[in-house]
Amino acid sequence: MAPSKAFTYCEGASSWNPTTYVADTALHERVEALLRSDDFQSAIIASFSLPHPRRDSYVYHAIVSVTLAEVQHIVSLGRQNAFHAWYFEPKPSSEDDEKSEQTSQSSTKLRALPPPPRQDIDAYLSIFDPSTSTPAALKTFLSNAKKGSLRAEIAGYLQSKRYLHPALASQLTIPKQNKSKSKNNNNNNNNNVPPNPYLTFLNWSCRNLEWAGPSVSATLAGNRSHHVLPVLMHHFGCACPSHEALSILRVLAAGREVLDLGSGGGYWSFMLRQYGVRAVPVDSAQSAWRVNWVSDTVIADGAEWLRKRRRKNKSSVKNNNNNNNNDKPDIDPEEGVLLLVYPIVGGTVAGGEEGGFTRSMMDAYSGDTLAVVGTQNHNGYTGFRGMSMDEYMERERAGEGWVKVVQIALPSFPGKDEALFVFQRGSRAPSSTSETSAASQTDNSSGSNINKDAT
Repeated sequence: MAPSKAFTYCEGASSWNPTTYVADTALHERVEALLRSDDFQSAIIASFSLPHPRRDSYVYHAIVSVTLAEVQHIVSLGRQNAFHAWYFEPKPSSEDDEKSEQTSQSSTKLRALPPPPRQDIDAYLSIFDPSTSTPAALKTFLSNAKKGSLRAEIAGYLQSKRYLHPALASQLTIPKQNKSKSKNNNNNNNNNVPPNPYLTFLNWSCRNLEWAGPSVSATLAGNRSHHVLPVLMHHFGCACPSHEALSILRVLAAGREVLDLGSGGGYWSFMLRQYGVRAVPVDSAQSAWRVNWVSDTVIADGAEWLRKRRRKNKSSVKNNNNNNNNDKPDIDPEEGVLLLVYPIVGGTVAGGEEGGFTRSMMDAYSGDTLAVVGTQNHNGYTGFRGMSMDEYMERERAGEGWVKVVQIALPSFPGKDEALFVFQRGSRAPSSTSETSAASQTDNSSGSNINKDAT
């Protein structure tokens, strides 16, 4: 058997360490300056101590296979080849088109809309800024939009998808944080908010690629993306956490562990630990990423790991519900929160059964709080091809007592539509009219318990 490969946080940069990196304020300021000049390649190299491009042969495999130098070249092309075309509308039909449409009603022709103005992009990104109140920023995003504009469409879409259960709304409405005194440091907006470098790169991506958020117009031409995305996926992950999302998870964990199943490179586990949450990263290691943000990932099949954990805990946890039905695991209120970040769809060329990953995790989980980071629409990127996570829970898990308590938008890479969903059951599940007693045990601290040792 070949010897196991020595662990490194970043392939090609053996000295790089995530804890040192996030604490280096001067480095973040230098990286932000590089991004302002659209030098994405140099910003990544500086952030992760990578070798010179001529000595760096790493290929980023995801939606496409690219090198960092190739991505920078494509960034320099700007709007060429429709690289910045995200929003579409039906193309007006001429008389000749009308005749042809009589024989083919399904072939709707589209045309790209003009890119949104920079102020609309900045307004979208402000929603995820820790120094703003998310509800207030969303309201401003909509109220300042011209009637019938793309901004109005995006704002209305985001508003329509947002949900906090009324019984938990006061606990889950995260207050805005005071802005940092450093005028250039956008990475760490507040002394109490841990740096989120992914958000810095995500913000640049939206500005450079001219994306102001998801909407119906962004789905008309099918799934679209950009060559920048594979680099961000390898260095950070498939979806970017926000301060609001991490804070809500901390509140709902209420001191329990968060079981990050399918953790990949571990960025969400790393950030949760920065927020004082005991995250447990578990991954099968079937996919390889350039950067590992944590050094203690448990390499295991997630569903089997949950079943073993349940069997181990069962003897020490009192069963209070006296349920003699052995077909399903008893609900264990002490079990950690199950977190699925970008769960794979499976099926077809990916192998396995479509939705099999999510279903197997749900079947094996005995706790009462489920959090899923995935798509809000039907683009088929996460979980299931034809339904979102909340639709799945309603259709296939309605009889298990699950209640949706959270659906909030996450900062989304151009062409994507990400959200955090949270569901609860058992004693923690709120009713529609009153707050649950278990929910009142949540951690309402302001952030003073943030853990800086996140690896």
